Amino acid sequence: MNERVGTVIVGAGFAGIAAALALKAAGDDDFVILERAEAVGGTWRDNTYPGVACDVPAHLYGLSSHPWPGWSRTFAPGAEIRAYLEHVVAQEGLERHLRLSTAMVSASVARSSGLDAHAHDVEWEVRAVSTRFARSTNEGSGRPTNEGSGGSTNEGSGRSTNEGSGGSTNEGSGGPTHEGSGGPTHEGGFLARNLILAAGRLTEPLIPAIPGLDEFPGPVFHSARWDASIRVQNARIAVVGTGASAIQLAPELARQGAHVTLFQRTPAWIVPRRDRAYARAEREAWQRDPGSLARLREELYVEGEARFASRSGDPVAASEARESALTHLARQVRDPVLRDALTPDYAFGCKRVLLSDDFYPAIASGLVDLVPSALAGASDNQLVAADGSRHEVDVVVLATGFEAARQPYARLVTGEHGRTLDEHWSEGMTSVGSTLVSGFPNLYVLNGPNASLGHNSAVLIMEEQAAFAASLISRGTPIRVDPEAEAAYTAEIADRAAGTPWVEGGCRNWYTDPRSGRLTLLWPGTVSDFRSRLAAVRGSMLAPVLTP
Repeated sequence: MNERVGTVIVGAGFAGIAAALALKAAGDDDFVILERAEAVGGTWRDNTYPGVACDVPAHLYGLSSHPWPGWSRTFAPGAEIRAYLEHVVAQEGLERHLRLSTAMVSASVARSSGLDAHAHDVEWEVRAVSTRFARSTNEGSGRPTNEGSGGSTNEGSGRSTNEGSGGSTNEGSGGPTHEGSGGPTHEGGFLARNLILAAGRLTEPLIPAIPGLDEFPGPVFHSARWDASIRVQNARIAVVGTGASAIQLAPELARQGAHVTLFQRTPAWIVPRRDRAYARAEREAWQRDPGSLARLREELYVEGEARFASRSGDPVAASEARESALTHLARQVRDPVLRDALTPDYAFGCKRVLLSDDFYPAIASGLVDLVPSALAGASDNQLVAADGSRHEVDVVVLATGFEAARQPYARLVTGEHGRTLDEHWSEGMTSVGSTLVSGFPNLYVLNGPNASLGHNSAVLIMEEQAAFAASLISRGTPIRVDPEAEAAYTAEIADRAAGTPWVEGGCRNWYTDPRSGRLTLLWPGTVSDFRSRLAAVRGSMLAPVLTP
């Protein structure tokens, strides 16, 4: 028996929670949130590796409707962010909307019976199964798989090395401590007028095809599937990758007594992080004076918007930022040979710019052994680099990013013309307003096509999308977009991206889709630009209702 509901939200991370809050703010309480895991939190639930933290200032990373004066540090540890989201869910009473341990297995457009005056001419039929007794393919064997990922396993194939993180430890979180987030499981189906996909882009680990790695005798796992049973002290641990997760993970493993070998295919541009713990007096002052907390958030927002120039290729801003990164490297790494191996040969901003104050010192001190070469193979307990060097290790951690360009959920969603979203996006993601998709009426995709940021908090974009979706849902009429409008928006994105480091910076990144070379993940503008563009969509890019 299908359960009838106004809106099905898929995912209970930041985007899904933002969508729920936006619907509630619009006076809509008729929704459910499907979450395949046993708790809310998204990437901050999944990523528990040593050192996991955000690389956006905490007071800008939270939801605007729920400022939190108790953040313990400038950059919040991952466990603290998860606790914050659990706190928001409890405070807003979202538990009754949650269907935890419930995975969407299909969603398709079905005609409505039209029996009541308010019936839409389309409904979404969403099928779901319980995952309560399902076990991860990583459990026990320590072996990652690509099953269910929905994407390529080739390196450089649009993967994200972002991994939702950026650099501190989980100790002394000092944040909200609400445990659990309630909500029953559910198995069966839903008939919903609207479908909001808030599954995120950092959900399915990308596992590179490395010859011999399947036969490696020790544990092998992705950083987003951290094996807590591993004894770190005195272990010889290989970390593969130098993205945001790797540069926090490697130094932390070394601090915990591991012998770390880091395989670096491509060095990253790294700038100072300047993280610090907040004093109790500061947190108490923000608690007493919400206005001061709002001013701090606004200052951080303005600083973030200013960074867009350096990330997007403005000659002056990019040159200044590049020099800042090179100065940071020179101060922390004295050895010229090592420094040369850590110096990128592509434009600043082409890949995600990383923040760290302890990555370079860990390498310069010898605590982390840098292999300036990609991992090419494995033989027994030795890893073989592309430069031919061999390294004996006990554990392999793949910090190799996620299936970002080809969203895993897309093959589960079928539109009104019988095509899946994955088929519709066969040459890369397309949309109108980074949220609506032609041929998929009443569907809203959050944190999907052209909705990521390289200069500011992505939560700001998610909140804009959530409010946009709620405003259209409140109209109570079918929402369709013209294919020509989608083509025009796609061309606009390409025009904005032309000449930027993201597409012409001389690197491979997860911002672009390898099938088309188009910029499909990143929004090529400021948050303010996005807000204005989304407002314009409401009036000018929505097509009239189609007739059968």
